[in-house]
Amino acid sequence: MRLATFTAPGLAESRVGVVDGDMVYPFAAGLSMRNVIDAGVPAAHRLAGHARAQESGRGLDEVRLLAPLRPASIRDSVAFEEHVEGVRRSVDGWSGVPEAWYDAPTFYFTNPHAVLGPDEEALFPASCAVRDFELEVAVVVGRAGRSLTEEQARETIFGYTIMNDWSARDLQSREMQVSLGPAKGKDFATGLGPWIVTADELDPYRDPDGFLDLACAVTVNDTEIGRDVLSNAGWTFESMIAYASRDSGVVPGDVIGSGTVGNGGCLGELWGRRGAQDPPPLQSGDIVTLTVEGIGTLSGRVGIAEPAPPLSPVRRRDYPAFRRGPV
Repeated sequence: MRLATFTAPGLAESRVGVVDGDMVYPFAAGLSMRNVIDAGVPAAHRLAGHARAQESGRGLDEVRLLAPLRPASIRDSVAFEEHVEGVRRSVDGWSGVPEAWYDAPTFYFTNPHAVLGPDEEALFPASCAVRDFELEVAVVVGRAGRSLTEEQARETIFGYTIMNDWSARDLQSREMQVSLGPAKGKDFATGLGPWIVTADELDPYRDPDGFLDLACAVTVNDTEIGRDVLSNAGWTFESMIAYASRDSGVVPGDVIGSGTVGNGGCLGELWGRRGAQDPPPLQSGDIVTLTVEGIGTLSGRVGIAEPAPPLSPVRRRDYPAFRRGPV
């Protein structure tokens, strides 16, 4: 089942609905995708059945698809060894995969307030010249839990969507020298969509080890840049959820990205392997299209934001002359 959030002429507010073929059938007004996720997959199926029975569907060409949900939080993992090896070389100047990567499905938090839907423009910082995309699949959590086992984590999965972790590589490279995760190199835009595919629909793609065997590809202006299989990940989504919940918790509406697939899932990986920016960084107006088997296609356009106001310079201290005051 594919669940979308959309707007259309004549609608006073956005609606959630079920997508069947080239039609979308709206749920009752006032329901958000977070409400549907809170209710669970069986309830979503009942809502979908009722919506179809109303015979009030609209063609997808008549509506504008929005980001499928406003996440409670977004964690982004880094589950593909090939991506780590390539992009680390281009962003950090280091080679190889750090031994710590093999310990757990590490993640960083990104900005849930900068989510973009299908065909929206990602406004890169004006100070960025090295613009990149990242092809990912994200899992949507449907139940709360704390310190979950992987078996329990599987029961929390509501569905999956495509994720584009837009990346300002030059900003990321500089700020990560402070030994924290990416900040302004990432938090300006994250694409999600085109809809959420419920977990039961993708179960037939699950391999014996629990990985989803889905073909993934990305194009820039209709030229293919990379192609991989999601099951090449080192960690399952159940592992990612279990680790995210460890000594903490997950809640309905949390989104966890798989991390970027290998074999050209982003430009940075290819730059690291080739020792040159080939293909070149994204330019304003470029159209990036991510396609994942069993889910669909998510496109976005590259834009450039207006320059941000400057910051005051750092206050540097002369440590030998620094005084703490009377003791």
